[in-house]
Amino acid sequence: MALFDLPVDKLRDYRSPSEEPEDFDAFWARTLGETRRHDLAARFEPVTTALTTLDVFDVTFAGFGGHPVKGWLVLPAGTARPLPVVVEFLGYGGGRGLPHTHLLWGSAGFAHFVMDTRGQGGGWGGGDTPDPVGSASAHPGFLTRGVEDPHEYYYRRLFTDAVRAVEAARSHPLVDAARTVATGISQGGGITLAVGGLVPDLAAVAPDVPFLCDFPRAITLTDRDPYREVGNYLKTYRDRTERVARTLSYFDGVHFASRGRAPALFSVALEDRTCPPSTVFAAFNACAAPDKTIEVYDFNDHEGGGPYQQAVQLSWLRDRLAGTPGA
Repeated sequence: MALFDLPVDKLRDYRSPSEEPEDFDAFWARTLGETRRHDLAARFEPVTTALTTLDVFDVTFAGFGGHPVKGWLVLPAGTARPLPVVVEFLGYGGGRGLPHTHLLWGSAGFAHFVMDTRGQGGGWGGGDTPDPVGSASAHPGFLTRGVEDPHEYYYRRLFTDAVRAVEAARSHPLVDAARTVATGISQGGGITLAVGGLVPDLAAVAPDVPFLCDFPRAITLTDRDPYREVGNYLKTYRDRTERVARTLSYFDGVHFASRGRAPALFSVALEDRTCPPSTVFAAFNACAAPDKTIEVYDFNDHEGGGPYQQAVQLSWLRDRLAGTPGA
């Protein structure tokens, strides 16, 4: 696959045309305020596994609307003091899966909180969190569910769940709340940017090849799903383009990135046709963090850096989290 987007020197200067709604901050303040009226009710139930070096807890907490959301908390076996925590959000279509698929961060000495993704899990991983909220007509997938009204949009619920996941992770006595990191790949990267913009005191964020960024360019540049779901929807509902664009503007990673102040480690792949590099650079260039960097993978598609990026993350986080094991 050849390069298809802007040259690298242009990418480093690119700015998104996405227009931020005037009530962006008020919209999210109201959304989170409404959800916080519900008790977080975080529960951590020990799980018996065949893993000898990690302890696992089955987590339930109240997300958007008080709806129960599942997750895993994975700790190094026998942990007796609070650890820095990596809160991970998952890629499109996936669920939390089984505990033994989440070994990296606990093995590296971190607490690891994996949030299940409401309504997803049928594509890979397997999910345990239903989405009890219905929507009007939508193209198959999640990107157009409720897309004509920001209050009804699927990602309003999911981003709110993610903020509550951070709160749930921080509520555990073996988690050092001051050293909370958010990370994820693709959809998980987009959720990471949202959390970074909505939670002001994170220690770091690490969005990999993030989805849900620079919607105006993304939905017209690539013909791959999930972004193509929007085009297919508008191909049917031809008079609703402005309405859909306004809704998406409340969920654009570019606007969340502009509010983030935590140290940020991005990754981008220059042959990525799922999350085109210009859309990732749009978020990176908008990111307000004084300490930010982006790893560029020249000849990779949406797999990004894979294990190479994980190695970069491990080193990068140890440099930024004082007191982390091995630092």
